[in-house]
Order: sequence, then C-alpha cells, then structure tokens
Amino acid sequence: MESEAEQGPRATASPPPDRAIASGLGRSVLIVGEGARGAQAQVAALAERLNAPVLTTFRAKGLVPDTPPGRGRPGPFRYPRRLLADDRSRPTALLVVGASFSNHTGIAPYKPIIQIDDSPEAIGRFTRVDIGLLGDATVTLTALLDRFGPLGPEVKAVDQRHDTAARWGIWRPEKARRAADDRGQGLSSAAVFAALTRHCPTEAVMTVDVGDHAYSFGRYFESAGQPVLMSGYLGSIGFGYPAAMGAWAADPNRPVVAVTGDGGFGQYLAELTTAVKHGMPIKHVLLDNGSLGKISKEQLAGHLPVWQTSLVNPNFADFARSCGATGLTARPPDELDHAMRELFATDGPALLHLHTDPTLV
Repeated sequence: MESEAEQGPRATASPPPDRAIASGLGRSVLIVGEGARGAQAQVAALAERLNAPVLTTFRAKGLVPDTPPGRGRPGPFRYPRRLLADDRSRPTALLVVGASFSNHTGIAPYKPIIQIDDSPEAIGRFTRVDIGLLGDATVTLTALLDRFGPLGPEVKAVDQRHDTAARWGIWRPEKARRAADDRGQGLSSAAVFAALTRHCPTEAVMTVDVGDHAYSFGRYFESAGQPVLMSGYLGSIGFGYPAAMGAWAADPNRPVVAVTGDGGFGQYLAELTTAVKHGMPIKHVLLDNGSLGKISKEQLAGHLPVWQTSLVNPNFADFARSCGATGLTARPPDELDHAMRELFATDGPALLHLHTDPTLV
C-alpha cells in the first residue's frame, strides 16, 4: 500500500474549478483577442460585473472602443502593460479570451491566468496558464455569466478601472505634446492619427499595413469601435490596400479606410487602377517617410548598419490622380483637418499623401 507521500498531493488540496475561477475573477483584467470578435456583448457584460479594465491585443483593436475609461491594449503600444506586471503582493488575474500571448506582452510570471480559446493548441502555448477553458468565446463567456451570476461573498471584485482612467489622463496630454512636435522633417505620426481619430467614420472598416505606421496607429488612433484588419503578427508588408479592396467586396455599403506606409503601398500601387475601375470608394491615408522604417530599426537593434531601406517615391497624390482617383496632400499640421474632411467627403477612391517625419513615430 502506498504511503501518503507516495500518493502525491490530495485532490482536495486544490479548490473546485468553479471556485477557483470565481476567486480568480475577483481582481482581474480582461484581455481580448481576435478570437473574441463576435462576443463583444459578453465581454462588456463581464467587464461591468467584475469592474474590470478591458485590454485588446493589437489585432483585436476596435473590438471594444478605446475611448471609455478602462480600455487599452497590452504590449508596447500604451501604458496598460503595467496592469500585466503589477504589485506581486496583490496580483491581478488575467482573463484572456481568444488571444495568444507574444513576446511583446510583458506578462509577469507570477500572474494568475485564466485562458479561454476554441483551439486546444492555443491554451498555454506561449505562457503558462492556471486555468484553461476550451470553448467558443461567446458560449463560454455566456456560461460564466450564467454560472456565477452576481459574484458571491467569497469574491470581492476590486475596481481597477480608475487606474486605467488615470493613466488615460496622463497619456492624452503626452499624445498632444507628440502631435505638436515639429522638427521640420514632416508630420508627426501622432498628429496624423489624432486627425484620423477626429474624422474617421465610426462605422468604417479599417485596414492597416505593416511598418512603423502600424505601431503608430496602435499607439495614437483612438478607435470608436471600428474593426481593424491587419496581417497576422505584422509580417506581410503590402497587406493594407488589397485588404481594403477585400473589405469593400465583402460589404460595398460600408466605409473602408486603408492606412499604409509608402513601402507597403509601393508594392501594390497598381491596385489603385482596379479600385477606380470598380468604383471602390476606399479612403486611403498614406504615411510617407521615404524609407522602410521598421526594417531600419530592426537593423539598428541588431547592431547592424542601416542598409538598403531608403526609398525613391513618386508624388502619390499625383499618381492617384493619374489613375483616375482623387489625390490629396497635406504638409503643415494645420492642413490635416481640412485634408481629412476632404478625404471623407470625396466620392470614389481617394488617397491622402502625407509626408511624415521618420523620427516621430
């Protein structure tokens, strides 16, 4: 007969799964990824019940609006990564829905994690998780809401939204400072995306290419809930404009906004003639810094010299007009709002060519 030591820990040493999940939700942050798209109502209901901030992955930007207090994105794009690595003495549990972690996320190793995903391979793939729940996001979140109802006395939901709101109060003036920065080498990305935030239709579908402009879009554009399409893991340069064409084909009655850099659009610029031919009213914001900026940064990060990343570009506004589209430009920052208004008031395909400072991303 085995001794107690040989038997290993007793099954009763761990709390029942329901109680473990419930206790983990008492002080929590929701991280939602692309796999949670379609479960927005359930995410919002659970966040409200838990008084929990909601962070989205970059690919899930727009799944919840950025603007209400308690919203943000994990990773290198903004302040909320502090919530992912907070005080060890009172760790915040992470309820992760439809997202896999990456090396940008900055999760503290002692952080309790509950992960929901419909793919068994995704659960615990990159980061250890304490509880894995296999299931569709909508179905599983609905079951959690039904199972726990109002949180019982053993669960005291700690409201952390004030922390996120306070950090918005720090971040907004910083964004305004960056938007006003002018070094005489072009527009700052912060100014471009502040203007796009003000003028982008709330019902639009947005597509984003790969490059420095994508990181700037993640930092500075405040989504009102517009869904964002981007290539997985930010690897396929040239994605932005063809994806906008696909979004238009899927729903021709919905506004489509493409955000690209000069390097990405330069690989597929002939597609503008296709957009003209079929009357695709894509509104294109093109940030031109005259280089493959992200590649330059990767070379420098690898202690290598910058090599073969400069570009010789056409006047993209003139090119758009030569294709039969509307071509617009804005150079000083005080022209941005007028140019954005004109872009979105134009019928048919239109391109706004913006020269940006490669150092102000």
